[in-house]
Amino acid sequence: MNPQPAATPETPEQAARRRRLSLLARTGRETLEAAWNRLEPKPAFRRLKQPETGLVMVRARAGGNGQRFNMGEMTVTRCVVALEEGGLMGVGYVAGRDKRRAELAALFDALAQQPRHAAMIEAELLVPTQDDMTAARQARAAKVAATKVDFFTLVRGED
Repeated sequence: MNPQPAATPETPEQAARRRRLSLLARTGRETLEAAWNRLEPKPAFRRLKQPETGLVMVRARAGGNGQRFNMGEMTVTRCVVALEEGGLMGVGYVAGRDKRRAELAALFDALAQQPRHAAMIEAELLVPTQDDMTAARQARAAKVAATKVDFFTLVRGED
């Protein structure tokens, strides 16, 4: 059995980018397109990897914390871009086959690395997406809580 190498602690920059990529992957195409259309001037960029669709293996854990198993495959589209100004690179991975959405996610990832665009991307894309996810999670929890059954035992009195 091969022991796993010790994981290197994640830097704050890595954690912020992981959060950004996760939220951009969940942001709808319409929201991304609207933000792109409002952006002036449009940055020049080149595609390092054209948007392409493929499959990834989805892994799960039995019971949420048991042994890992391969649950199945999922369609994913990815794109990698580089901004002409500064050469910053952005990546976008999205569920499904929407190539334009993957490209927009990659563009916003690259732009978010520029201080002048970071606040706009946070306010217009990331915070609303995170709020939508939180609201959906709370609605799901409320729906489940409404069906909760509390079982209790009555103690019979002895006469």
